[in-house]
Amino acid sequence: MVQATTPMFRGNPFINRSEGRELAAIKTVGIIGAGQMGNGIAHVVALAGYKVLLNDIGKERVEAALAAINGNLSRQVHRGKITEADRDKALSLISYAPSLDAFNEADLVIEAATEDEDVKRKILIALCPLLKPHTIIGSNTSSISITRLAAQTRRPAQFVGLHFFNPVPVMKLVEVVPGLQTAPGTVETAMQLATAAGKTPVRVNDFPGFVANRLLMPMINEAVFCLMEGVADAKGIDDVMKLGMNHPMGPLELADLIGLDVCLDILKVLHENLRDPKYRPCPLLEKMVNAGWLGRKSGRGFYEYTPGKAS
Repeated sequence: MVQATTPMFRGNPFINRSEGRELAAIKTVGIIGAGQMGNGIAHVVALAGYKVLLNDIGKERVEAALAAINGNLSRQVHRGKITEADRDKALSLISYAPSLDAFNEADLVIEAATEDEDVKRKILIALCPLLKPHTIIGSNTSSISITRLAAQTRRPAQFVGLHFFNPVPVMKLVEVVPGLQTAPGTVETAMQLATAAGKTPVRVNDFPGFVANRLLMPMINEAVFCLMEGVADAKGIDDVMKLGMNHPMGPLELADLIGLDVCLDILKVLHENLRDPKYRPCPLLEKMVNAGWLGRKSGRGFYEYTPGKAS
C-alpha cells in the first residue's frame, strides 16, 4: 500500500494552482451569440478598445445586434456618458464573423449562446480545433458547470466562466468562475478584461447557479408560486418587493426582463444538479414558457409590453 504524503489540494479545491503556459495579451475578442447578452458584451468590449468578431447562426441576427448596439451607444452619447467619437470608434471595432473559422485570429472567445448545455457543448467541440494555442475560451453561462463545459474542450486550463448581467452596458457585475482545471493566469486575464470593460469582477466558485442565480432564481420562482396561488396579483407582488425591500425592480418584472425561458432553464439546472426540491420550477412558469409568453422579448410575460412600455 502506498501512503500519500502530499495532499492533492491545498486551500480551495476548486482552483487549479498550476499556472500553465503564459497567456498572450488580449487584442481581439470573439463572441458567439448576438442576442441580448452577446450584443451587450460586444458593446462594452468594443467600447473598451478591443476588436470584436460577432457570430450568430445568421447574418441578419448580427445586423440586428449592430443596430441595437448603435442605439444603446447613441443613448449613452445623449446622456453624456460617452462622446460621439467613442461611439463611432466602438462601432468600427465590431465586425461580422460569418463562421467559427473567423475566430482563428481571436485571443479570447466568449460563448454567449442560449442557456442549453447541449447547444454549448456542440459549439465548444466545433470551436476548439480552429483556435490559436494561446486563445482563452469564456462562457457566459449563468448556471451550467464550468468544469463540465471545459471538459468538452482541448484546453480546460484556458476555460473560464465570464457571467455578465443583463442589461450588460448598465450592470456592473461580472461573475468570474474558474473550473477545476482553470489556470490562475486564465482567471487573471478574465478579471482584467472585465475591469477594462468597466465592470467589477467577482470571483466565485463552480457550483450550479454560481452565487447570483442561486440566490435570485428561488426568489423569482417563489414570486411565481405566489401569483399562481393567488396571494396577490403580479403588480402587488412586485410592489411589495420594491416598496418593502427597496428592490429597484420586482421579481416578476425582472423575470420578464431576463426572459421566462431563461429563468426556467436556470431553475432546471439548479434542480437537477443540486437535487433539492426548493429549486423545483413553478408549474405556472413552465406553462407560460410553453405558451410562448417569455417576457419582454415576446411582448408578453407577467405583463404585456408595447415597444418601450410595460402595461
